[in-house]
Amino acid sequence: MKHFNSYLTELPTTIFTLMSQLAVKHQAINLGQGFPDTEGPSDIIDVAAEALKDHKNQYAPLVGLPELREAIARSNQRFYGLEIDPLTEVMVTSGATEALAACFMALIEPGDEVVLIEPLYDTYLPMLKMVGAIPKCVRLNPPDWKLSEEELRKAFSSKTKAMILNSPMNPSGKVFSYEELEVISRLVREYDAFVVCDEVYEHLTFHVKHIPLMTLPEMRDRCVRIGSAGKSFSLTGWKVGYITASSALISVIAKAHQVLVFSTAPNLQRAVAYALNKDDAYYQDLSTELEKRRDFLRNGLHRLGFQTLPSDGSYFLVADISAHAGQKSDVEFAQWLVEHAGVAVIPVSAFYDAHERQPPQNMIRFAFCKKMEVLEKALKQMEKALM
Repeated sequence: MKHFNSYLTELPTTIFTLMSQLAVKHQAINLGQGFPDTEGPSDIIDVAAEALKDHKNQYAPLVGLPELREAIARSNQRFYGLEIDPLTEVMVTSGATEALAACFMALIEPGDEVVLIEPLYDTYLPMLKMVGAIPKCVRLNPPDWKLSEEELRKAFSSKTKAMILNSPMNPSGKVFSYEELEVISRLVREYDAFVVCDEVYEHLTFHVKHIPLMTLPEMRDRCVRIGSAGKSFSLTGWKVGYITASSALISVIAKAHQVLVFSTAPNLQRAVAYALNKDDAYYQDLSTELEKRRDFLRNGLHRLGFQTLPSDGSYFLVADISAHAGQKSDVEFAQWLVEHAGVAVIPVSAFYDAHERQPPQNMIRFAFCKKMEVLEKALKQMEKALM
């Protein structure tokens, strides 16, 4: 039998799968998985359920239902002042991950360099390598996760085709400031590059404002902005994402989307169109509730002797394990927590390109998008194991 794809064959089982398996084995509380343990708003679910019965269940248009594209365009204008043409500058995808894949397929050719910021969402590197890109990683250093213009400039070259910007950021919870975005903008324009902006946590920020890079001067036609209904409405299993970009970019990305999935479930698209029109109170309540859970977990970890790093957005909080780990690496300590405390987390070293240089091994990531009683139980179990 001939060989399979060599890159995929050699990919190891991810730490996310391993930690989830350990969580099941030890009946642990899983604070590693980045999705809520409650359902999204019932009225959105009701709209999706009713839409199944209206005899409109065949293929949706390639770029998405007109009503959803119009809602996405209105949302861009409402929150960020972006004037978007729903007919030519918006596309619906089967989740933000498919949106990323379509963008990389459309923009990247073998040998192109792509700048990334570490720690990074673990899907970026495999996707880029499968399209033949050469990743150039720039590290943000804890505890403040500040972007260094000097380090970022070193990653750019005449071969730079694109940059990936994740803000709010997984796993660090960093939200890039306007000053940092200006640095990125200058380099992108200087090297004539594009930016794929992963903004799935755009509405999950705490006392800081998310600023799309697309809103900066001269960046409108260089940016691809990716959003996620799953994250904004706590319905991650629906896998409805959306792309906002110039018509020139959308037209090419749509060709990649066509060969990947073509279209997304029409009843879910109609429900998301409804959801995007929710009033400001919904988005404020979502942020406020998540901030309460972040603070509850953070304060509990502090009582247990962990130092935590700033988290201004997303579902995630990073803690330094130095006070408890001894000689254990982050992977070993995470395994110990599952076995002895019944709590599953993710070692932050999984969010780095280990082939380039050694990742830090003193941090773990908690997902705080869980019920308050679940977070409380996890802290009590950790206290019993650690104290």
